[in-house]
Order: sequence, then structure tokens, then C-alpha cells
Amino acid sequence: MGVMRFLIHPAARLNDWPEVYRAYVCGLDQSVFPTRVEVSGNVMACRRHTSESGKLHVAWEVKGFGRPVLSTASLPEREEPYLLAVELARGKIVQVRNQLAAWQSAGMQVPAEFTALNAEAHALFARAAARQSDPEDASAVAQQAIEKAFQAAEMLTRAYTSQSLANRHRRYSQVPMLLGCHLSPKSCAPEHPGEFLDAFNAAAVPIEWRNIEAAEGEYCWGPCDAQVDWCLENRLVVHGGPLLDLAPDGLPAWLMKWEHDVLNLQSFVCDFVETAMRRYLGRIRTWEVTSRVNSGGALTLSEENRLSLVAKTIEVARQVDEEAQIFIRIDQPWAEYQARGQHRLSPLHFSDALVRARLGLSGINLEIAVGYRPRGTLSRDLLDFSRLIDLWSGLGLPLHVTLAFPSTSKSDPQCITDLEVDGANWKQAWTEEAQAEWIDLYLPLLIAKPAVVGIFWTHYSDREPHSFPNAGLLQHDGKPKLALERMISHRKNFLK
Repeated sequence: MGVMRFLIHPAARLNDWPEVYRAYVCGLDQSVFPTRVEVSGNVMACRRHTSESGKLHVAWEVKGFGRPVLSTASLPEREEPYLLAVELARGKIVQVRNQLAAWQSAGMQVPAEFTALNAEAHALFARAAARQSDPEDASAVAQQAIEKAFQAAEMLTRAYTSQSLANRHRRYSQVPMLLGCHLSPKSCAPEHPGEFLDAFNAAAVPIEWRNIEAAEGEYCWGPCDAQVDWCLENRLVVHGGPLLDLAPDGLPAWLMKWEHDVLNLQSFVCDFVETAMRRYLGRIRTWEVTSRVNSGGALTLSEENRLSLVAKTIEVARQVDEEAQIFIRIDQPWAEYQARGQHRLSPLHFSDALVRARLGLSGINLEIAVGYRPRGTLSRDLLDFSRLIDLWSGLGLPLHVTLAFPSTSKSDPQCITDLEVDGANWKQAWTEEAQAEWIDLYLPLLIAKPAVVGIFWTHYSDREPHSFPNAGLLQHDGKPKLALERMISHRKNFLK
């Protein structure tokens, strides 16, 4: 068993820090090693079944940025513990340097203010690395280097976003991209329809098996039919699905008796996919056939069973409608869940296997739900988001991105899952203002990425049943949140 040890100064950093136990180590191919974290005093030990070099990823407090995930550079195992603050500073500075080189080679103009900040971060890191014989002092200086590196990273990424959007606008008066929102399975049309149409040019109709056929053989198509009619009447692009949700409790309860009979289960699945797609043939041209296929949790399906099931659904969908756009949804795309040791394939490897099978997959939908546990993601800065999209762009398929971010940490009576809002790890507490600020930061970056052809918000209203607590654009009393106003503004500024 391999062990990597890290010394943390000051030890008070470990107080009220549950995220340390969610740290993990990944390899050069971005796959996450099953990782067990142990803390003794101010030493954190990460135990794995391999002794390969790896990068530690851990949430770390950064002034002005909350507690985002930072990563070290690739480190070999050694007997002497690494000084964690110094290694996190090294990792962030290397990340910024590598991205700077890539964007400069593509012709990006670098702001002078960035150059000064980046140089200051390098100088502070050099001082910290040279003073490691005094861990307290070295950690304090390294923390300053981290803060400067984060400021530089955000400035660089904002400059990239601005210049990329300018380039796109030179080609198009308005960027050709879908900006949509998921509708509620219980309503025929959204509340405040005028604001919805101002904010979005697309809508995701929740044609989900667990809602359509809650009892075996008894179908309920009414709400979905009405929603499709409303969308088409208002000239919205309709996104159907996810037909199958492979998360815990995502499939109809009556399927439990077939969970160990994979062949019969596949037969039921294929029958529903065919039935649903034929019902809306010619009316819905973009389908999400399966969601949360990589992390799973539905029934007792193994990773191999899920991969086989997803492949079969894509084949059936393609047979029903040769011209349809067929997507699958990947959740937790940074693969933190792999640290628990229950998954062999990373999200990227899972998707790559389906792409290589040449089944007719049209694109990938990345679900990024910031601030939720146990199946959400910790906060990342703009540069990490940008690098994630670039990594997935390597598959050569168009990307959709589904987003969720809470506006409060209070209890949500309409949430239908076991998800809860995580501890404070964003720049500020979970508020409507924070939700709006997050949209202002991250939405333009996604619009600036050529590989991203669609962005969807997870749900519209918090007073309708939903999966992500307090993430809607309408409050529990139906009043619009500040985030909806920001969505409308970005739609007018950037999109058709």
C-alpha cells in the first residue's frame, strides 16, 4: 500500500475542516485512486493501493475565494512528509504557467496586471520553498503565494473569456448556443412564462421513466405532452429526457424485482426508450437518453452492467430516430466519487468507451452541481472550470453543461433527493446574491468555449419538486430570484 504524507501548518487549519477527509489523489491520466485519508496531529496521510506518483486534491481556504479545491503538482512518495501549503502553491503556479503558455501560443493577449501578479506569486513561492526548514514560516509565505496565484488565475481566465467572446462575436452577431432550463415534471408550463422566454431559448422536458411509468404498464404522458406543446408554440428548442436516470432511486421502483436479471432489464429499458422517442418523433430532436451513467447507484447495477445498458439505449435511440441528437449525462466530472473505491472507470474513460464503440452518440452533458453532498462537487475556480471543459473537448463531441448552485443553505421541503447543501466553500455564504455572482462569473466562460453548444439550469422553481436543494431561479413563494435577472441579461448580451 502506498502512502503520501503532508504536514499542515498552522494545525488550526484542521479545525472545522470536514473536507480534508474528502481529499483524494489522482494519476497522470486524471483517474482518481481509491484514497483513505487519515489525520494525526497536523499530519495528513493519504493511503492508496499503489505507490505511483500522484496529485493530491483537497479543499483549501484561500482569502477572497472561499475554500476551493487545490491540487499539488505530481509528487512521488517519500518518507518525509511534504509541506502541504508549499506543494499546493507549487501546483497552482504550475497550472497557471501551463495554461498561460497554451493560451499565448493560440494568440491571446495577456494583461499587464496579470504579469505583475504572476511574478509576485512566483517570488513568494520561491521564498516559501527555500524556508521549508521552518514549516510555520514557509507555510505562511506559501499561503500568500496561493492567494496571488488565484488572483492571477482569475484575471487570466477572465481575459481569455473576454477575448474568446470577442472572437466569437466577430463571427456571429449572437453566439449560436442553447441556453435552457429543466421544467418541472408536475406542471404543464413554467411560472412567470414571460421571464422564462426572456431568459431561455431552450427547455428540457423531463420525460423520465420513473415519472412516466411509476406503476408497471401504466403510463402518464399528460404533463410531458402539454410541456412539449407549450415549448413548440413558443419556439423553444426542446430537449427531451433524461429517459433513464441511473442515480439512486432514479428508475421506477417496480424494476427492483428485475435488478439481478440484466437481460430482462435491458428489454424493459429498450421498450421504454423506443416508446418515448416514437411518441415525440419529429417534435423532439435532442434527447438525453441516460443520466448519471458514470456514478450510478440505481438498483445493483455494476459498472459493466451500466456501460452495457447505456450502449444498448444509444443503439435503440439511433434506430428509432437516425437524425436525432443523442446525449448522455455525466455527473461529478472531476471524479471525486472514485476515491471511495467503488468505480474502476473515470467519467472520461467511461464516456470514451462509448465514443470508441461508434454507437452514434452525438454529445456529452456534464452535470456540475456546486455546493452539494454527497453527489455534488466542491467549489473550483474559473481556471479549473476552463481546464475541465478543454479536457472533455478532447473527445471531439459537442458538450452540454447542466448547472446547479444553491441560493440558501436552509431546508428545502420540495427536494426529492437525499442531497443537502454543503458547508460554505464558495467566496461567500450561500445567498441569492452569491448565486447570481456565480452565474456572472461562470456562464460567460462556458459561452466562450466553442465546444459547449448548450447550457441548462437544473430547475426553474423551488416550489416544484426538484433534485438540487434551493437551486431554482424562482423562490419557494414563486418570486423571481436575482439569478433569473442575470440569466436574462446574459441571454440578451450573448445569445440568439
